[in-house]
Amino acid sequence: MPTRDKLIEWGYLAAWKGVRLLPERAAAAASRRFADRARRKNGRPVRQLRRNLARVVGGEAPEPLVREAMRSYARYWTEAFRLPAMSRDDIAARFEMNGYEPVAERAAAGLGSIVALPHSANWDLAGAWVCRVARDPLTVVAERLKPEAVFRRFLEYRESLGMTIVPSDGGERDPQAALGEALQAGHVLALVADRDLGRSGVEVKFFGETTTFPSGPALLAIRNDVPLYTAALHYERDRAVCHITGPVDTGTGRLRTRIASTTQALADEFADGIASHPADWHMLQRLWSADFDPPEA
Repeated sequence: MPTRDKLIEWGYLAAWKGVRLLPERAAAAASRRFADRARRKNGRPVRQLRRNLARVVGGEAPEPLVREAMRSYARYWTEAFRLPAMSRDDIAARFEMNGYEPVAERAAAGLGSIVALPHSANWDLAGAWVCRVARDPLTVVAERLKPEAVFRRFLEYRESLGMTIVPSDGGERDPQAALGEALQAGHVLALVADRDLGRSGVEVKFFGETTTFPSGPALLAIRNDVPLYTAALHYERDRAVCHITGPVDTGTGRLRTRIASTTQALADEFADGIASHPADWHMLQRLWSADFDPPEA
C-alpha cells in the first residue's frame, strides 16, 4: 500500500499535469468548485483563515469574504500548475507590475535589491514576470516542504521559471551566506516574509496584535547595504497586480534596533496592502498566538 507521503506526491503530480491539460475556463470553474466545497466543509485550514481574516476586518469575517478568499487561494494553485506552460507574452498579459523601475535600474547596473512580500495573490507569477518579462536575475527562498519529493518538485518548478532557489533549511550552504552572495552578484532577492517559520523572529504589531516576522529581509538589507522594498499583490478579474513601494528606512545605530524597526515597517506596509485586498491574502496557518476566534459559520 502506498505511503501517505507517496499519495501526496502523486496528488501534486496529477494536479500539475491534469490542470494544465484542461481548457482555461474549465480549469477556473473547477478551481472555484473545489474552493466552495472546501469552504462548506469548514476544515481546520478554513477555520484558521476565518480567524486571520477576522483580525484584518476587525470582527467576524463575512461569509462572502471567506468564499472569495478560498477562491483566490484555489486560483493561485490553478495558475501555479499552469504557469510552466505559459509563454512570456502570456505572463506579460496576466501580470501588471507597478513601481519596479528602481529595482530594474539597480539590476541593470549589477546591483542587488530585496523585495519583501506577503502570501498574497500569485507571488510565483510575480517571480516569473521578473525572470521572463523583465529578464532580471531573481533569487528566492523555498520553504522545505514534506514529503521531500514534493519539495524537489517545487524546486524544479520554480527553477523552470528561471528562478535561483535557496532552501530555507537543510541545504548545502547557510541561507544567509547564499542570499548575500546573490545580492552582491546583482540579483533581485524576493522574500515572502509574513510568516515566521522558525518562531524565532522579530516581534511586531500586525493588525493590532503581537506576532513574529522573520528577521531575514531586514538583516540582509542592512548587512549588504542594499535597498529593501515591499510588494503588495492582489487579483483583478483577468490578471494579478503588484505595487512595489520603498525603499524602507533601515535606520542607523545598533543592529538589533535597526532590525526591529525595519521589520515593523515591513509589517505596517504588508498590513496596508492586505487590508486593501483581504480576500487575496492566503494565510491558512496560525499567525497570532492569541487568535481572534469568532463563532464558526
